[in-house]
Amino acid sequence: MGCTYSVYGVGKKKKLSIPEVVVFVPCMRIPAQCDLQRALKGLIPRDFIDRLSCLRSRIVLVAEDTGGSAITELRQALEEYLSILVELTKKEHGLEDLVEFKWKILEDGRQETSVANAWFELLSVVHMMAMLTLSEADTLMIPKDYSGSGFRVVSTDCKRDAVDLLLKAAGYLEFCVRNVLCRIPPEIKQSLSKDLQDGVLEAISIQALGQGTEIQLGLAIESQKATLSVKRRLACELLIYYSQAYQCLSGSDLSHGYGKKHMWFIKWKFVEAKAAAYYYHGLVLDKGSEPTCHISAVCCFLAAQELLVESKKACISFCLATPITRAPPLWGAMKHLHQKIPEVASRKSQMYGYLLEQEKALQTLPELPDFQLSLTPDDYELPAMDPAWDSENREKQGQPLKEHLKDCEDEIETE
Repeated sequence: MGCTYSVYGVGKKKKLSIPEVVVFVPCMRIPAQCDLQRALKGLIPRDFIDRLSCLRSRIVLVAEDTGGSAITELRQALEEYLSILVELTKKEHGLEDLVEFKWKILEDGRQETSVANAWFELLSVVHMMAMLTLSEADTLMIPKDYSGSGFRVVSTDCKRDAVDLLLKAAGYLEFCVRNVLCRIPPEIKQSLSKDLQDGVLEAISIQALGQGTEIQLGLAIESQKATLSVKRRLACELLIYYSQAYQCLSGSDLSHGYGKKHMWFIKWKFVEAKAAAYYYHGLVLDKGSEPTCHISAVCCFLAAQELLVESKKACISFCLATPITRAPPLWGAMKHLHQKIPEVASRKSQMYGYLLEQEKALQTLPELPDFQLSLTPDDYELPAMDPAWDSENREKQGQPLKEHLKDCEDEIETE
């Protein structure tokens, strides 16, 4: 397997532009060069060391030269890399802490983390796969073309594919939290990049489920078959997801590059979700025949209207937080709600104004119903071990540890 890839242009200047964000993708971390050959020489077959080195170099090259946009090729390389890397994490091989793995931020090339731990490398690889998947979902929700009416059109198929990708990304991140972070020693965990904290990873995972629910709510609004109860349930679930994501992020150190921007995104989507939940809850209450139902409904509509105003401010704060981004034109559920909520709040306030005057004591905001969450992360399992990696092959091509250490000493003496 060759180590040279010349498909992509090297040294091209990138045009400065302010990116648009539909699906929030935190900073992309990619591998930095490290000396696998020296660390693993004689301990595993040479062809495995070569493959690990070549795959890692390929990931670096493709990610740097495409800005992470070659998602399919990167994902394939990462999966292949994992099938070999997973063996380094097994205690019986004694290879966990021999290689100092290095990672850096893609955007600025700054090396951020260097850790001698195979589980850290595995965590970083799966995290990168999650970020690539979120990026792919974001791309699907930002179409290149517009309809003749001047409004953005995202096909139903693209929306459904985006939901699938969001569930997949959530699965990667849940796997990181449940199955990888717990394998990393506490002293190493404390030195990890802030964006690899448990709370941050959980927040992004839950946030992905929330964005999937928001897309589903938009599809329900477009469907004539979806009932009002279904729309209210989805809006309330959306609020629960973002409430949980906010709680996870609140307990984390947000001093890293994207920390504050991430929090503003969660706040923005949380307020939008709350507006949607109160609006649909108000519509359900307004179906009642008692005066108290109409009063409670109006309170919901007015609250939703105020929350929409607050959400616009939160959106601006998110866009202005470093790094600066653009908000997309209103789409899906929020486009519909920004049109309907002010209209319904004004009309219902006038219609039931006399009740509001007569029953001022009843003008309290009702509690929102609680629902069991529908979306869950996809299950993720590590790829199967490379079939060529077995104990017999390692014994045949490998080298006893003492001989390996002696070789290392000889190299040092000759330097």
